Amino acid sequence: MDAKQQIVNCRLDRDSVKKTVRFVVIGVVLLLLLGLLYVRVRGRDAVMVDSGYRVVMGTFSRVVVIADSQRKARACIRAAFETQERIEALMSYHQADSELNTVNRYAADKPIPVNPMTFEVLQQAAHFSELSGGAFDVTVGPLVDLWRQAGETDEPPSEQALAEAQAMVGYDKLLLNERKMTVQFAVAGMRIDLGGIAKGYAVDESVHVMMKRGALGGMVDLGGNIRCFGRPPQGRDCWRVGLQDPNVAPDDLAGPEPLLVLAITDESVATSGDYRRFVKVHGERQSHILDTHTGRGAAQLASVTIIAPDATSADALSTAVSVLGQEKGLALIGTLPNIEAILIPAGPNVQPVFTTGAATYIQRSP
Repeated sequence: MDAKQQIVNCRLDRDSVKKTVRFVVIGVVLLLLLGLLYVRVRGRDAVMVDSGYRVVMGTFSRVVVIADSQRKARACIRAAFETQERIEALMSYHQADSELNTVNRYAADKPIPVNPMTFEVLQQAAHFSELSGGAFDVTVGPLVDLWRQAGETDEPPSEQALAEAQAMVGYDKLLLNERKMTVQFAVAGMRIDLGGIAKGYAVDESVHVMMKRGALGGMVDLGGNIRCFGRPPQGRDCWRVGLQDPNVAPDDLAGPEPLLVLAITDESVATSGDYRRFVKVHGERQSHILDTHTGRGAAQLASVTIIAPDATSADALSTAVSVLGQEKGLALIGTLPNIEAILIPAGPNVQPVFTTGAATYIQRSP
């Protein structure tokens, strides 16, 4: 190779090196810029929009959404309330034209086809009835009606009336046809009341539609059935849920200091008790949570709080444990994975009772 050719090759090598270095530098700069952009986007404060309280499904409902824009957050809130209102139209026990009451009117005569959402809830209800040995039972309607009438007249039902109502109650009398998606009653006079599960289901469905619409995090509270998910409010590493002391129940939404505060990330919390909903007959308070085996209100526990992955399970299990009482209720919860409970027995000067894992959720105790 002559000297001239060597010089050309050296120049080519130097040019290649310069190009390589230039590309490397450009690549590093681009990576740095992308990294800065990622940090800026990652660190940018998401907005939090609180719906405030509205009345849905016969109780107070509140939706909190964390999203990357006000517009998206408000769209999530609208979708959540639309979902709750749709479920109310299907499953309300108190609206005469609800799908549920169409079932209650005609299912003793023939199978009644229902919406897939209604059928899903009824299937879930049947599951929890089996699981709890009937402590949870949505066919409780005849007893609900009997005690509502007793509260209005201030006259307790007779033993005969109780027995007649109990004869029309029983989850084994509820006939579900999954292929045809129909509901039928085995006994005339039966009535389904989904008050112990429909709100939890509505919370779960609300969360699902919020996530589909881009919510980064949020909380839905429907009558004490709460589910939290995703990114918590700014400055916190979790969502906080306060548990009310059933012995000092307030008459307003603000209430006193909570008895306990739970630190929740992606879980649901449901509390059942008679401190807000009950009837008084001859001065004696009867819980709205009815024990179908006795025909009367559950009285062993002042409140039951369930922590579960989904609100449907938490709602149904809080009712079931209220009926079962402390010993049998704790035994049931002990058989279920990822479920915890906090029980407050009825009576003065009582202390909360916790399942093994429940204490890990407690953030603060007064």
